[in-house]
Amino acid sequence: MPKTGVRKIEISPDQSGRRLDNYLTGILKNVPKSFIYRIIRRGEVRVNGSRSRPNTRLNAADIVRIPPLSTTDSAAPIIGAEKIALIERSVVFENDALLVLNKPSGLAVHGGSGLQYGVIDIVRRLRPNDPGIELAHRLDRVTSGCLVFAKNYPILRLIQRHLASHGSHKTYLSLLRGELATTLTTVKFKLTSIHVGSEKHTVVAHDGKNALTEFTLIEILGGMSLARVEIATGRTHQIRVHASAVGYPVAGDRKYGDSATNSELRRLGLRRMFLHATSIALPPGIGQRPIVIEAPLPRDLASVLSKLRCPIPT
Repeated sequence: MPKTGVRKIEISPDQSGRRLDNYLTGILKNVPKSFIYRIIRRGEVRVNGSRSRPNTRLNAADIVRIPPLSTTDSAAPIIGAEKIALIERSVVFENDALLVLNKPSGLAVHGGSGLQYGVIDIVRRLRPNDPGIELAHRLDRVTSGCLVFAKNYPILRLIQRHLASHGSHKTYLSLLRGELATTLTTVKFKLTSIHVGSEKHTVVAHDGKNALTEFTLIEILGGMSLARVEIATGRTHQIRVHASAVGYPVAGDRKYGDSATNSELRRLGLRRMFLHATSIALPPGIGQRPIVIEAPLPRDLASVLSKLRCPIPT
């Protein structure tokens, strides 16, 4: 297969501080992450002539050597026109610094694990004039709602520092099995990740990482609780595991939820997990003042709520 030549790239001041793996993912846009980690591990990628680790922080004026890549390594994924149009319709906010989607459920943010592409690949296809565009955070594949992309690295760092700071910046809407006993339910169980067979699960563990989730009751609907959910940390599957741990699993959650409840709700048209990122607050520095961006509830979830509020007599 034809190969590209060796490339040596000098790190610009606005890229200073980036991890090596994230930097390579950004410039080798169609190369699988697994391949990027492989060439780092083999020492084919060098920083200032030396082998480096994926988490190596780059400094301005560093020289990064990228080995020859075959055309198959860097081939762009095939993305259908309907998926591209879907993501274009999903844009809820955009300016010179960032882009925010109301991400549809069922789309992974990254490719890999059998997926040829993720939302980031579609966004890069849509915005070829923004070569530095990157995901600022993640959403589970089955979760819909606000997903933020930064158009350059300084903005990316600003958003990530903001989201990592204490205080709630992301708000979700969720339907939970059972009736919440109090208006505000605060969950502080520590969480860790384990492997169950080939699957990764998040579980409550006394030696896990700190996690804080607040569930605020909005409405009781036929033995279910519609709740606003705010998180002060961003652990994997945090909301889902915390909800299940206190006895109010997220409706439609096949991994941590209740199968009997999920089966009942399928009759009302719920075909996926009822968890939607409704809004996100972004810091000053992106605009003249803090920005709060909202993503409307998708039709499928809104329809389920309507049916719970006005059940059809049997």
